[in-house]
Order: sequence, then C-alpha cells, then structure tokens
Amino acid sequence: MQNGWQHQTGPTLEPLRRLIRGRLETLPPGLAEFILFGLKQAWACLFGGLMLGLIIATKLVWQPGWPIHRYDALFLMALAIQVTFLKLKMETFEEAKVILIYHLVGTAMEIFKVHMGSWVYPEEAVIRIGGVPLFSGFMYASVGSYMARAIRIFDMRFTHYPPFWTTAVLAIAIYANFYLHHFFVDIRLVLFAATVLLFWRVRIYYTVEEKPR
Repeated sequence: MQNGWQHQTGPTLEPLRRLIRGRLETLPPGLAEFILFGLKQAWACLFGGLMLGLIIATKLVWQPGWPIHRYDALFLMALAIQVTFLKLKMETFEEAKVILIYHLVGTAMEIFKVHMGSWVYPEEAVIRIGGVPLFSGFMYASVGSYMARAIRIFDMRFTHYPPFWTTAVLAIAIYANFYLHHFFVDIRLVLFAATVLLFWRVRIYYTVEEKPR
C-alpha cells in the first residue's frame, strides 16, 4: 500500500485524501479498488483537466474589450496552477522538470508548425514567440504531467523494456520526421511499425492499492 502524503496529494489535501480512503474501506475490495483507480487517474489528469477546462471556459466567456488577451490570460493561469501545485506540494520538482521539458519542446514544435502553415493561432497575444502564444506549450506539458504523475502514483514497473539506445534512436527519428516530412517523404507509418516491434514485449505493472496488475 502506498503511504505518506509525499506519494499522494500533498499535506494541504491530506485530510481529504484520508476521508476518501476511509469511505472506500467500507466498500467491497474490488469495488473500492476500481473507484480508487478512477480517482488516481483523475489526480494524474488534474493539470490537463484544468487546462482543458480553462481553454473551453475562456472561449465561451472572453470578450474582445477585456484588458488582457485570452491567450495571455491562459498562459498566466497555467503558470499560476504550476506555482500553486509546487507551493502546496501537490506536485514534485521532478514532475515539474518533466513538464518544463515538454513545454519547451512543445513550444518549439508549435513555432515550426505555425511557420510552415500547418495551423495558426488567430487571436491576439503579447506573450508569444513567432506567432505562437506561450500557453500552447502547456498543452504539451499536460501530457508530460499526466505521464509523470501516473508513473509515480501507480508505482509503475516496466518489463522487457528495450535498451536505451534503441529508444533514443526511435525518438530522434520521430522528431526528425516531424520536421523533415515537410521537405522529404513522410515515414510515419514506418515509425509506427518500428514502435510496435520495439515495444511489443513490454508489460507495465501498476499498483492501485496492494496487488500489482
């Protein structure tokens, strides 16, 4: 069983976590584990869920005459969420580092795609680089946030994982194709096949409560 707030929600939300766990103990074990699985998934998706909610909500209510552009407000709100998570120990610094890497890489990818005309950000923004508002990097960071949280709170273990150099070569090839397919042949189908061949033996063991699955 995973104990201690360091592995869960941080000390601020620890009373709520204990209350939920206490209620779950009154349910049949299988049902309790199923509900706990959903709650942990929701916790892992928290940053992404908040970002999606903010994007939708601001799209519905934002007015052109407001003193700050919507894209800039989204960036500041996403930044405030990250600071709050760290301040309340709802997120570890290791997770924050992963999110930062995703944000930087995602922003670079967005700048390139906008430059190539793949898509545009039609609204105005002050906090932007090369036509890309910086809140967009947090959309990529949402993926990194989920992965880092899920691996931690489900105590994931990977078997038959391929050697690091093979995953590094595949990752480099995927990123290279992301940029170069605008100028050369698109080999994404080959890369999909290579991914399946490389990882088909991998099994992920995760623990919701006590029993690995």
